[in-house]
This record gives sequence, C-alpha cells and structure tokens, in this order.
Amino acid sequence: MSEKCTHDCSSCGENCSSRTQERTSFLEPLNPASSVKKVIGIVSGKGGVGKSMVTSMMAVAMNRKNKRTAILDADITGPSIPRAFGLDQEMVATTADGTLMIPVESMNGIQVMSANLLLDHDTDPVIWRGPVIAGAVRQFWTETLWKDVDYMFVDMPPGTGDVPLTVFQSLPVDGIIIVTSPQELVSMIVAKAVNMAKKMDIPILGVVENMSYVVCPDCGKKISVFGESHVDEVAAREGIKVLAKLPMNPDIAQLMDAGKIEYLKDDSLAEAVKAVEEI
Repeated sequence: MSEKCTHDCSSCGENCSSRTQERTSFLEPLNPASSVKKVIGIVSGKGGVGKSMVTSMMAVAMNRKNKRTAILDADITGPSIPRAFGLDQEMVATTADGTLMIPVESMNGIQVMSANLLLDHDTDPVIWRGPVIAGAVRQFWTETLWKDVDYMFVDMPPGTGDVPLTVFQSLPVDGIIIVTSPQELVSMIVAKAVNMAKKMDIPILGVVENMSYVVCPDCGKKISVFGESHVDEVAAREGIKVLAKLPMNPDIAQLMDAGKIEYLKDDSLAEAVKAVEEI
C-alpha cells in the first residue's frame, strides 16, 4: 500500500492487498445447491471479433475432455450462444420450489444460461439500462442451479463497461482469454482489456487472434485479408501469450448459424485449452 493511499480503490490503479480484499468482498456467493470449480472469462475490447465463437469452441473442446462444462452468456443485449448450440427454441425452467433457474443443456450436456432463453422470441430486444443488465448477470450466477461444473466460460460483452466490471467483481474469475482481430487498431484495444484485467487483479491466460488469415482453396496459400497480424508484438509488449491465430473458416460460421457447433472437429484452440487446464 502506498504511503499516499486514500483508501479509495475506485480512483487507484495499484494492485495492493487492500484492492484484493475489496474485490473479495464484492464476490457473489453461489447458491449452496450449485457447484462451479473454475470460471474463465472470454473478453474483447471491441465487438465483432468472434468472442462468442471462441467461447463456444472452448466449451466444446473442454467438454470433449469429459469435463462438465457450462456457459454463462453475459452478453445480455447481444446473446448468440443459444443459437450456436441449437437452443434458440428452448426456455429456462425452474426448480420445484421456484427459487432457482435450471440452465438448458446442449446435445452433449453443456449447461447454458442466456437472456435469450428467457424471451418468448429470440429476436425480442433486451432494452435495459446498464445497472439492470449487470443485475441480471449476477442473478445468472447466484440464482441458477449450476450442477457440478468443472469449467464455466463467461461470454462477456465487448468493452470495459458495466457488465465486464460486474463479472470481474462479482464472480470468482480464475482467468481471462482476450479475443481480438488483426487490424492495426488491435494494439490499443488489447491494451484496454489488459489494463482493466490488471487493475481488477484478474489473471490473463493469453490472447486469441481471430480472422488472422484465409486459406486459398486452390493453392493453400495463407492470405492476410485484414493486413499483417500485429498480435505477436502487442502480446510481447503486454507480457501475455498468443494462444491461437484462427483462420477465417466458413465451416465454423455455418455450424454456428445452424446450431451445430458441437459437431466441429477442430483443435486450433489446443493451446488455449491447455492454458485453462493449467490454472
């Protein structure tokens, strides 16, 4: 703790013991009937980089290792996880006493909780202000019957606003994976996500670059559609690992759209899965 400490952690960027204690005090307890061992946040500094796709692929990969896996879809206003798993016509049920929500399970047993599973139609908009959205995320954590979950992946909305802050403060996040894209702008975007995680004392497992290249179907050459990647230099500057560089793969997009992401046969996130396992 600095000698000049004012004890106002909201205006301070130091990672001291007081900040750690402050974060611990904000953690929301799980319902006694629930069990979640590890919580992994999937974050991005901007939208449209494939964060939900990476979340889905990570959950599928971990599930294939016979780990009980769950996804908490914290992207309340733009939920896409149910569609990826073919659950967009499903509705959340409650326990017999009506106190807890029961997550919907995918074809292979991945537990999913999402705002879209509470709506009559998946195209209905969620028109809520920030504090209400943040409250919904806390409810998904505390008022859902999470059954013996080994790894929970939290699909967070882009940026560093209310919901990411709520997740970092309210959930016992064991680590985050940052998803980004190859554009030059990436250095600033990744830095924002990294700095937020550091200020919140959240471990950064590494960065996944999506849409890194496309493979020519005729010659097999890798084409950098969005320009040359800068993720290696950015990761080196921020002191984090590059866990994967994912190509633009229409097969994955088609499986996501068709609700069949669990049919995907792909090991491109093997290093990210390993990083999660080593927590």
